[in-house]
Amino acid sequence: MSHLFDHTDHSLYSNGMTFLRQPMVRNITDIDADVVVLGLPFDLATSGRPGARLGPDAIRRASVHLAWESKKYPWSFALWDKIKLQDAGDFTYPVGDPEYFTAQLELAALQILQQGKTLLSLGGDHFVTLPLLRAHQQIHGKMALVHFDAHTDTYSQGSRYDHGTMFYHAPIEGLISPEHSMQIGIRTEYTEQGHEFGVIDAMAANDLSAEEIAAQIKARVGDLPVYLTFDIDCLDPAFAPGTGTPVCGGLTSDKVLKILRALQGLNIIGMDVVEVSPSYDQSELTAIAAATIAHELLHLWAVKHK
Repeated sequence: MSHLFDHTDHSLYSNGMTFLRQPMVRNITDIDADVVVLGLPFDLATSGRPGARLGPDAIRRASVHLAWESKKYPWSFALWDKIKLQDAGDFTYPVGDPEYFTAQLELAALQILQQGKTLLSLGGDHFVTLPLLRAHQQIHGKMALVHFDAHTDTYSQGSRYDHGTMFYHAPIEGLISPEHSMQIGIRTEYTEQGHEFGVIDAMAANDLSAEEIAAQIKARVGDLPVYLTFDIDCLDPAFAPGTGTPVCGGLTSDKVLKILRALQGLNIIGMDVVEVSPSYDQSELTAIAAATIAHELLHLWAVKHK
């Protein structure tokens, strides 16, 4: 019986409880890893279809489809030869209390970052990025934002807890520098918002090459530390139907992966993948896309930092 769980080649349907089946750490003051995965099961700021609180679990379960490949194509190195990763599970909070969630997530993230660790957060709705940015700014100072999304999330008319207002508040709070930040995949109104971010909208992104898009991002970001946030609705609903506010005309999963790979050299200091709502997913398409994007981000981080 001692060998019951010793087989290394797990089936794709067994024990999908941590991201990429990496070890779990429950005590965030005793982390032995370069990167920490943190699930954020929060969707109290959602304006469209709810359900993103179930996103972290769906992404982790989908990640088992990626865990078997020791060296992910087309990367030239085995990820676990470069970095050590631990999964801290899901951040918990009193149900229905966005104020507590916001304040305590900032403190928890800061506690992890103060140990010299990097966070890969799994949402949850996109509001979670705001308290994460507050924590990262205390460690890294002035940051650029690289933001993949169908929406700018710079809307000033929303409430304090709204997944469409984070990047209205973040510049005002001095968390990010809009003149060094870029949004990719936008296909909702932004030209009348007094919008200061660089934008490669979805129509342009679908016409440009991945290399051309990456070059524009790098030129705008410069040498600043980068927080990269990926709202899964950047992808067209054909590739990611399981999200709260789907918008047609988005990017393909192939295009997004090529853009991310072309961003090698970017000084990414924090990252998240958000807005997976599995109740609206089909055949795990959205969860698999999100898990794959998160996996690519780990490779991108490893290239720069390891």
